[in-house]
Amino acid sequence: MQKRLLFDSPLLKVTISRLCQQLIEIHEDFTDTVIVGMQPRGIYLADRVKDELQKISGIDVHLGYLDTTFHRDDFRRREAPITPSQTKIPFLIENKKVILVDDVLFTGRTVRAALDALNAFGRPDKVELLVLIDRLYSRHIPVEANYVGRKVNTIQSQKVLVELDEKQEQDRIWLITKEE
Repeated sequence: MQKRLLFDSPLLKVTISRLCQQLIEIHEDFTDTVIVGMQPRGIYLADRVKDELQKISGIDVHLGYLDTTFHRDDFRRREAPITPSQTKIPFLIENKKVILVDDVLFTGRTVRAALDALNAFGRPDKVELLVLIDRLYSRHIPVEANYVGRKVNTIQSQKVLVELDEKQEQDRIWLITKEE
């Protein structure tokens, strides 16, 4: 197995800061904007984006967590049931700009499920997607991220492993290739 380091802690901090600067350019005061982290791993990135936005701009943005388990198109096809995570969106998204946050964009199916799940909380004015890693050439459905930390050419057999540390000192994101 080969591992190639895509991000370490310092590079990840710079990348999150850059993504937040892009958000500030587009959303200005964030009065009608909310951040929704996609369970399970997108919530950690969403927390960091919210914290960085507050640090840079002083603005407190609404933050929620969204579980897509029951909206997945493979939910009933799996041999073992998926354990759902908690959805926590303590605000309406009606007429809001929603920034969906996830760690890796792969096939696009999770994003499609998230769009379905968001309907329970109202009809947003606009939905944008922020991801750390965009795995190019792997989409099953037409989904594209608005804000991308890094685009990576991958093949189907490769995997992106995201290791986020709570203290943000040992963050690592790897591209793993299995040897045959």
